[in-house]
Amino acid sequence: MQAEYRQRREQLMAKIGMGTAIFRSAPMAVMHNDVEYAFRQDSDFFYLTGFNEPEAVAVLAPHHPEHQFVLFVQPKEREKEVWTGYRCGVEGAKELFGAVEAYPIAELDEKLPQYLEKAERIYYHLGRDRAFNENLLQHWQRLMATYAKRGTGPIAIEDTGPILHAMRQVKSAAELELIRKATAISVEAHNYALEIAQPGRYEYEIQAEMERLFRLRGGIGPAYPSIVASGSNACVLHYIENTRQMQDNELLLIDAGCAYGYYNADITRTFPVGGKFTPEQKTLYEIVLAAQLQAIAQVQPGNPYHKIHDTAVRVLTEGLVELGILKGEIDKLIEEEKYKPFYMHRTGHWLGLDVHDVGVYQHGDSPQLLIPGQVLTVEPGLYIVPDTKPAEDQPEIDPRWSGIGIRIEDDVLVTSIGHEVLTAGVPKTVAELERY
Repeated sequence: MQAEYRQRREQLMAKIGMGTAIFRSAPMAVMHNDVEYAFRQDSDFFYLTGFNEPEAVAVLAPHHPEHQFVLFVQPKEREKEVWTGYRCGVEGAKELFGAVEAYPIAELDEKLPQYLEKAERIYYHLGRDRAFNENLLQHWQRLMATYAKRGTGPIAIEDTGPILHAMRQVKSAAELELIRKATAISVEAHNYALEIAQPGRYEYEIQAEMERLFRLRGGIGPAYPSIVASGSNACVLHYIENTRQMQDNELLLIDAGCAYGYYNADITRTFPVGGKFTPEQKTLYEIVLAAQLQAIAQVQPGNPYHKIHDTAVRVLTEGLVELGILKGEIDKLIEEEKYKPFYMHRTGHWLGLDVHDVGVYQHGDSPQLLIPGQVLTVEPGLYIVPDTKPAEDQPEIDPRWSGIGIRIEDDVLVTSIGHEVLTAGVPKTVAELERY
């Protein structure tokens, strides 16, 4: 992978020209008191370096005569490494990660100016580390204070996102291999959940078995907090308590994915706990499935991204009108967003190093067009939240629909000729789900 990281850095440096780009590692997150979560590197930092330690800064300075790629890292300290793990140190940063030069992180303030003073601008994303943000701004202010004497120096700070995130949006062959591994593990876990879910078991039992497989197959673990929502819990979009005992004649919605090599899968399936849909569940489910299949069909290179969501919304709205849950003319209902009490989220998102991966969905008035190599989710749903109050011009909701929540989500790769559903190995037709 080091050759790929180097290629990414070279691509970014070609785009910033006489600028200097600075990337800060992710902070350590505290679970409670002095216990920390397992470290997870900032995705931009990892994308460019593969370096997976905290307290680090990467500098890309294509204009510098010697040091185009510099890492500031924690030095090797035996006493601390015994407690918190081995560090690559300054020499390892060069030997293992390709840094042309490396320094201890304590020398950042001393060494950084030499990589900024000849730059035309600084590329940096103002992140959550406010102390580092302020420190960098002070470096810039000091350089600007002497600009008149030197006639050189960065006259502006520009966010790295628009350039770097456009790069990250199109996945390389190596990235797709990792995503395929993450999705394959997730597919196995979802299929196992279909086998073992039954009335009387608890949501957390299903969660535990799925996450066991994530780790057993070499994954980092869950890509996000797993949602295992039975009954009306499925109407809570980000339900993660997973404590309820599952009952017969209700649905189980599972939204869970594995992280593998820092890349993520994101799958949702909804199926009957007892193996058989009720008539109401089946009717709503088939509407959602039709919306998803038609939305996936819109994943074609050159299509505007919004067409996926627009297609799903129309199918869902038509279904709700046919059932009498909504009343009115389809186009007007969509324009006035009357469907939103029952479908309140978008139909998907980019997927990659982040579960909700970087990349724009719209360029002002111009749509984002789909490009081969992009990976996205397609996840329509319907949620008949108990006690939902209809709008004045809408009918009362028949109680038989109340508490039913359904979402179906797949991970889809845009190809040169259409699309590939990476998570197609998990059943989703009524006939397939009722066989379990």
